[in-house]
Amino acid sequence: MKRLTKAQVLMLHSALIAQTGGSPEIIRPEMLDSAVNAPYQTFGGVMLHPDPVEQAAHLGSGIICDHPFADGNKRTGTHVMLVTLAINGIAPAYTDAELTDIILRVASGKADTDALLEWLRTHIN
Repeated sequence: MKRLTKAQVLMLHSALIAQTGGSPEIIRPEMLDSAVNAPYQTFGGVMLHPDPVEQAAHLGSGIICDHPFADGNKRTGTHVMLVTLAINGIAPAYTDAELTDIILRVASGKADTDALLEWLRTHIN
């Protein structure tokens, strides 16, 4: 399984901010570290989230919900989630409206990581 590093997440965030606007500032670096590392945690040498789809969902929701950045948390969380899937050869099929809906539900607390994971699974052929 391939994963994004913190440096790669920061590069993606910077590119999104440069393209769409907002502050590039990291306001909670500890939350960024948590969001980037949590999907790859182990217990007793066993990965808690061994599936790349699970990892992508945890990475995306971690950034969206933990707000490590001054701006662009939803954009960055969504983008790194989709890039993580792509680098692992997974291509979900969805409309912009469907993706926007689940991301806004995660951001508002109306959906959690499990709901995002279920959404991803239903959109992967």
